Amino acid sequence: MWLVGVRDLQFRRRRFLIAVLATSVVFAMTLIMAGMSHGLDVEIDNIVASFKADAWVVDQGASGPFTATKFVQDDDVEAVRNAAGVRDAAAMITARATIGTTSVKDVNLIGFEPGGVGAPQITEGRAARGSGEIVVDSKIDADVGDTVVISGRREKVVGNTTDLRYNFGVHTVFMPLEDAQALSFAGQPLSSGVVTRGVPRERLPGLRVLTNEQVAADLERPTQSGKQSIDFIQILLWVVAAGIIALIVYLTALERVRDFAVLKATGTSNGTLFGALAFQAVVLSVASAVVAIAIAYALSPFFPFRIAIPGTAFLILAAVAIVVGMVSSLAGLRRAIGVDPALAFGGA
Repeated sequence: MWLVGVRDLQFRRRRFLIAVLATSVVFAMTLIMAGMSHGLDVEIDNIVASFKADAWVVDQGASGPFTATKFVQDDDVEAVRNAAGVRDAAAMITARATIGTTSVKDVNLIGFEPGGVGAPQITEGRAARGSGEIVVDSKIDADVGDTVVISGRREKVVGNTTDLRYNFGVHTVFMPLEDAQALSFAGQPLSSGVVTRGVPRERLPGLRVLTNEQVAADLERPTQSGKQSIDFIQILLWVVAAGIIALIVYLTALERVRDFAVLKATGTSNGTLFGALAFQAVVLSVASAVVAIAIAYALSPFFPFRIAIPGTAFLILAAVAIVVGMVSSLAGLRRAIGVDPALAFGGA
């Protein structure tokens, strides 16, 4: 019976190719959505890991350094530095800023102590050493030696770091701590938190100690609603893909009424007819999934934020493609099994 399905696909190859292209675009979007959701997690893991910290210390009322609305002061930073178990510590600031003048874009702003814990790893140029110097994310359209405007301040780009974006792909600018304090806190001696080498082993009044995992979880919290929306759109795309394949299978069943009648008149069972329809639907679905992988990788660079398609997404796509094909074949099954064998002999 599979051979009958193959011959029918060859006969209707133009329709088959159109259906594969339409379905593959839908499948590709599901892969991109999965990559978008996973990309948010990768961004968070990368930015937290870039500090190479053993622990983070924030104000007792702050949920984390990247979402802080309560800040630590210089005295708190010294207390952390002198705490048992801490080998080194440095204050840091996370804030939002803008880059450019006529064409303004949002950027993440990170203030750090030059040469201290949390200083960005340089991939081109050198580290920022003093006021008026910045290091930028490699994805920002600014070369080493350029002068850019950060929230009204003219800064010189002296180095690039790796692709460190977060908050849905927003680029990152690294600035010496004092400049960041002047920009974000009008020069007040405040910081979002303290990053440490070594973990404090004593109680720090008014402060709380966080692990890298806790900081990542706190940074991930604002993205949860967005990720839930992405997951919901994925489900809708699966439904659309199933609908396209079901429509093609149903149209095929309508056109093959007399073929089914001949097969039934010669003793072909309903199960065999279902197998033929299922074979066509699964071939269509799997072919679409293969093409979708190429489309997803081709489209990924055009999105403004990281698309990191996880390996599990391909396994899910393969499984869903087969399930979608099997379920979609049910659309033509009722028509196939309802055919009167008398049609094979010219009956009504």
